[in-house]
Amino acid sequence: MEILRIKGGVPLEGRVKAAGAKNAVTKILVASLISDKRCTLYNVPNIAEVEVTVELCREIGSEIHWDRKEGVLEIVTKDLKSCHIPQRFSGSNRIPILMLGALLGRTDEDIIVPTAGGCKIGKRPVDFHIEALQKLGAEIEYRVMKKEGAYFARAHQGLKGTVIQLNFPSVGATENSILAAVRAKGTTVIKNAAIEPEILDLILFLQKLGANICVDVDRTIRIEHTTQFYDVEHTVLTDRIEAASLGMAAISTKGRVFVEGAQHQNMITFLNKIREVGGGFNVKNDGIEFFYNGPLKGGVHIETDVHPGFATDWQQPFVVLLTQATGFSTIHETVYENRFGYTETLNQMGANIELSTHCLGGKHCRYASQGYHHSLIVRGPTPLTAKEIVIPDLRAGFAYVMAGLLSQEETIISGLAYLDRGYENLTGKLQSLGANITRELKDGSKAKEKTAELLRTPATAK
Repeated sequence: MEILRIKGGVPLEGRVKAAGAKNAVTKILVASLISDKRCTLYNVPNIAEVEVTVELCREIGSEIHWDRKEGVLEIVTKDLKSCHIPQRFSGSNRIPILMLGALLGRTDEDIIVPTAGGCKIGKRPVDFHIEALQKLGAEIEYRVMKKEGAYFARAHQGLKGTVIQLNFPSVGATENSILAAVRAKGTTVIKNAAIEPEILDLILFLQKLGANICVDVDRTIRIEHTTQFYDVEHTVLTDRIEAASLGMAAISTKGRVFVEGAQHQNMITFLNKIREVGGGFNVKNDGIEFFYNGPLKGGVHIETDVHPGFATDWQQPFVVLLTQATGFSTIHETVYENRFGYTETLNQMGANIELSTHCLGGKHCRYASQGYHHSLIVRGPTPLTAKEIVIPDLRAGFAYVMAGLLSQEETIISGLAYLDRGYENLTGKLQSLGANITRELKDGSKAKEKTAELLRTPATAK
């Protein structure tokens, strides 16, 4: 078993480059399956989530060359070798379900994909996906296979453009609808669509590929039927979650870090909250510098939301940041109902965090009066002490690393497969900023940052 060993109390100082966005590149890889054209991607992070997606694409016939060091990946799918994603990918990540949208318009064969996986942060049903694809003309059914589930989909008569009204601006359902609509005859209109930066990056890629897509100001996306496709070169946008995480680590440790590649336009809401808590930042042409700007102040109220709101993946490290701020602050989680499980460990480390089943905010919330602990109150400042920690999910993992960087004693963290899903060379990056952190085997011998090996067994990524 591998662990991170962290001795905190050291301000992070220096310059570090944020990687390409996990939530963009994996979807773009799937989108490339729509055509038989060659797609060259730049700024591709060397992380396990990409590795799993690469293996998924290879399974159905993609030819892929990935220069991990340079971050360049070429993919072309001239022919579909198979439309059956094996059950070994069940639970590996959320990507298999998107294969439906990408493949339904390219083949009239039956498509079989296993059930979706990902971090255990709450229910993430695919009902919105299925309903949208059925509206486009797909036939989809769920079957149990070898004690696990799979979705069987077909569109023998082809897909036909339609109007899709999403009950919630689901990122995944929006992506699946877009992918299927590209080859659907006629015009498809997606209302109440998600408009995250990663979705806009997907749209930019698809436009280069040949698709005719426009985004209206009222969360409406229109896609025209596409028959002519082209080779593509595309640079994946920077991961705004990693950029923000590194920025919060810098401020909380009373340091100063320049995050190269951090994109201002994708972090506006986050930066407002950083300023509200008293943290410092300077926006430059090639990134954002984050720095400690004096004592942090509480009294902050955050409600997570779909973009352009405060991203749910920012709240975990922000809670750690708020443990170092004077006063009471509140966070209302409106995206997932079970995302505060990590706070129990933070309380054991000395944090003062109280969970609530009430909606501590004014935004409409799907979890009102349902008994979920989806709001919290954090009181600071509180010193954090060392602990042996097991990571439960990806973003909680970084929150624990950040907590370890604040502890004066040695923190040991295991369950690193989750971190490897979304953070490229995290240990090396933090070491370059002066952090006293090592990755090693439990017996004390050195270990290297892992990617593919940690997710080849689906159970490690659920």
